[in-house]
Amino acid sequence: MSTLPVVFSAFQTRKMDLLSNKWIINLIFCLFFIGVSCNSVENKIYVHLNYTIPCVRLLNATHQIGCQSSLSGDVGVLHVLESEANLDWVLKTGPNPPYMVILDSTLFTRSIMMKLKTGSSRVAGVVVVAPSSNPAEGFSPHTTCPNENSGVYSESYDPALAHCNVTVWNPLGNGLSYEEYDFPMFSLKDDNDTQAIKQCYYNHNHVVNGSSPQYPLCAMQLYSHMSAVTDTATCMRRNGINFSLNPEAVCDPLGDFNVLASTRPLNYTDKGHKMGESVVIAAARLDSRSFFFDIAPGAESAASGFVTLLAAAHALRNATQEAQPNRTILYAFFQGETFDYIGSSRLVYDMENKQFPLDLDNVHSVVEIGQVGLHGESKLWVHTDPVSRRNSSVNEEVEKLIRNLNSSALNLNFSLQEPSFSQPLPPSSFQRFLRARPIPGVVIQNHNSAFTNKYYESMYDNAEYLNMSYPPNLTPEEQLEYITDAAKALTEAATIVARALYTQAGGSDPIQLQNINVDSQMVTQMLYGFLVKSNNSWFQQMVPSDFAIHLRERPTNFYVGVTQQHSEPTLLVQYLLANLTGTTVNITQDNCQNQREGEDDKESKHIYSYMWVQGAAPPNSTERVAFCVRSTVRLSKALSPAFDLEEYTSKDYSTWTESRWKSIKGRIFLVASHELEMLTLGVGVAVLIASLMLTYIISSKADILFSSGREPTAATY
Repeated sequence: MSTLPVVFSAFQTRKMDLLSNKWIINLIFCLFFIGVSCNSVENKIYVHLNYTIPCVRLLNATHQIGCQSSLSGDVGVLHVLESEANLDWVLKTGPNPPYMVILDSTLFTRSIMMKLKTGSSRVAGVVVVAPSSNPAEGFSPHTTCPNENSGVYSESYDPALAHCNVTVWNPLGNGLSYEEYDFPMFSLKDDNDTQAIKQCYYNHNHVVNGSSPQYPLCAMQLYSHMSAVTDTATCMRRNGINFSLNPEAVCDPLGDFNVLASTRPLNYTDKGHKMGESVVIAAARLDSRSFFFDIAPGAESAASGFVTLLAAAHALRNATQEAQPNRTILYAFFQGETFDYIGSSRLVYDMENKQFPLDLDNVHSVVEIGQVGLHGESKLWVHTDPVSRRNSSVNEEVEKLIRNLNSSALNLNFSLQEPSFSQPLPPSSFQRFLRARPIPGVVIQNHNSAFTNKYYESMYDNAEYLNMSYPPNLTPEEQLEYITDAAKALTEAATIVARALYTQAGGSDPIQLQNINVDSQMVTQMLYGFLVKSNNSWFQQMVPSDFAIHLRERPTNFYVGVTQQHSEPTLLVQYLLANLTGTTVNITQDNCQNQREGEDDKESKHIYSYMWVQGAAPPNSTERVAFCVRSTVRLSKALSPAFDLEEYTSKDYSTWTESRWKSIKGRIFLVASHELEMLTLGVGVAVLIASLMLTYIISSKADILFSSGREPTAATY
C-alpha cells in the first residue's frame, strides 16, 4: 500500500495550520492596531476636562435633592451665559437646543437657576466657573433656617420659637443646595480647561450680528448618573433586593465618626451611668458643605470652632493632668451636623441607651464653640436657651457658666455679650441634648442674631474669608509659621474657652488658671493645615506614616461623606487631639500598635488609645524619630439612629443618604449639523448594504473564483 497520499495529506494539513496561525496573528495585530487607532481618533475628537466637581444627589425621608445626568451622559451645545437677559436664547429662541450653559459665579443665583430648572427641556446641563477670589456680595446656597426640623424648637417645645419665627439665622440663604435639578451641574476652576471651553464657544457658537451660528458647533457631554431615586426609604429598600449574585447598593447613609477625648480616662467596656461622675461637654462640629460635592472648605462654619476647641484642649493639658478638677471635661467633635445633627444625635442616643460609658445624668453642662471667626471685631456672643432657663436650677447653672466665661475674658482683648433673653439658640449641636432633657449650656458664636458669615455653607467660606493672608514671597514653610490675624483672634477666643472650662470643671487654683494660655503658633499651624494644605511639615509629625501619604496639597474637604468611612478631617482631628492632649510613652512600636504597654497588658486598651506617629526629623537628618502617644482619644460612630432602627421615614433623626454613581467626567467636542449626520448615516448604511451584497456574490461564486488545479486522488488497490 502506498503511503505517499497520506504523507502529502499531512503536509497539506500542516501547511494549512501554519497559514491559519499566520492569519490569527495578523488578525490580532490588526485588532490591536485598530484599538490604538481608535484611541488616537478619540483623543482627536474629544477634549477631556481634568477638574470636574459635580453636584450629586442626596435623599432624605421625604424627597431627593441635587443633580444627575442620564445613564449615557447628557450632551448639549455650549452657550456662555453673559447676563440674565441672555437666558432667552437658551430657554426660547436658540435654534440648537438642548444647551450646556456655562456661567460665571456671579450669575449662579437663585433667579437664574430656577429659570433654567423650569426650562430644563432645553437645558442639558450647567457648568459654574469658580472664581479665583471671593465675590464681594454674600452667597449661601443653604436655607435661611438651617436644620429647621431637627433642632429642639418644635410644636412641643415652644412653637413660637420654631421655624426661625423669631430669628432668621441665615438671611442670605438662597436654598439652591436643597433643590432638585433634572440635569447635571459641574464646577470648573477658572483655568486652562475653562479658557479652552470659552474659546471653543467663541470660535464656533458665538452669535455675531444676530445671525445663527454655523456648523460645526462646540458641544459638551457631562456624566454624573445617580443610581438612587425618590427618597431614602426607596433607596434603602432597593439596597436590600438581590437582583444578582453580586448585588449593588444604590445609596449609603451619610455619616462618619465623632472624635472624643476626656481629661479623665473612661472605660469604654463599661457602659451606662457612672456613680459620682460629673462631665462638662466641650463641643464643636467638624463638617460643612457647599453646592458641589468636593468643595466644602468650611473655614468659619466649622474650622474656626473646632480649631479653637483643639487649642483650648491643648492649653488645658497640663492644668488637668497636674491637679484633676472635680469634673471631667469631655471634648466632643461631632460629624454630620450639617445634615440634621447626625453626630450629636447619635451621642445622645447612645447615652440614653447605655451604649456609651456615660449617660445624660452624668452631664453637668455643655459648652459649644460655633462660628467664632472674627473679622476685625473683638466681641463674642454667648447664646442660651430661654425655654430650659425657665427651670430655676438650670438657670442658676447657666448664670454661673456665663460668669465663668466673663471672668476668663478679663485682661484679654475680647468681650462677651448676651443676646436678648427671649432669643432662641442658633443652629447648634446643643439643641440635640435639650431635646432629651433640660441641661445647662451655652453656645459661643460671633453673631448676635443673624449669622455674620455671609458665605455660610458655600465654596467661599474659605481661608480668604477668615482673613488668613500672608505677606508676598513667603515659602510654604514660612507661611506655616506666620501668625495671621485670624490665628491671633482665635488664640484669644481659645484662651477664654480653656479658662472657662477649667473653672466650670471645678478648677480653683488662681495661679493655674492664669497660666492657661493658648499657643498662637500652634493655632496658625492648624489653620494652615486645614485651610491651605494638609501636606505640611507640622501635620506630618503628628500622623502615622501610613496616613502621611494621604496628606494633600489643597484645603481639607469638610463634607461628611458616607457612613463607616474615616474622612480626612476626622482622622486629622483624631491625630491632632491625641498629640495635643496625650503623653509620650516609651514602648515599642509593636506594643503601641497593639494597644498595650507590655506583652501582658490586657487592660490599658480599654481606657487609653495608643498611636505610633512618625515624628520629626532631627536637624541634618532625613530619618524621622517616631514615638508612641497615649491618650484618651476615641472614635465613636456618627451614624443616625434611624438606620440602626430601620426607621427611614423618621421625624426624630437624620435620614440623609447619598446616591452612588458610576462615573463622573466631562468632555467637549465639535458636533455636525443634523442633516450632515443623517447624510453620513445614509452613506454608511449604503456602503454596508453594498458590502454585504458583494460578500454574498463572491461567496456564492467562490468555487469558480478560487478554483485551482488539484492532483488526482491516488487510487489504492
